[in-house]
Amino acid sequence: MDIGVISVRYARALLKGAMVHQQEDEIYHEIQTLLGSYSEVAELRFTIDNPMLPKDKKQELLEVATGGNVSELLKTFFALVLREGREGILLFIANSYITLYRKQKNIIQGKLTTAVPVTPSIEEKMKDLVHAKAQGTVEFNTNVDPDIIGGFILEYDTYKMDASVKTKLNAVLTQLKK
Repeated sequence: MDIGVISVRYARALLKGAMVHQQEDEIYHEIQTLLGSYSEVAELRFTIDNPMLPKDKKQELLEVATGGNVSELLKTFFALVLREGREGILLFIANSYITLYRKQKNIIQGKLTTAVPVTPSIEEKMKDLVHAKAQGTVEFNTNVDPDIIGGFILEYDTYKMDASVKTKLNAVLTQLKK
């Protein structure tokens, strides 16, 4: 069976269980913490996938990677994943949960790239812009990239607004070459 199909099934089951217990928001934050741990500690994935490590140690490690104070529902879910030998796809399951949760809650992931750090009020205005266009809650990531020289690049869903100085300069250079 396909890893994508399996991970979505597990994620969907976790989301259903979380909804029954009215813990979908809590699980969402715990899963985000787990994904952050996977990103920050490259060895975590290899350790969890290690067949020589006992399942109880893997359970303990997953709970620590999720922030330590893990909900009972997620502890039970980790135990199920480990019992079924699916720890190798836990990262896919976690990403699938995030995707399903965002779809259910109509959360739009946005990204704002600027040449210099922006003030919270400017960031809030950009969130409002995305919210008005997309009709959903906005989760925003901001990045600073001095290479764009000035302006900004706003991305969400499949939309991209590039108002950077670098892009405008490249457009002028292209026109001059013709």
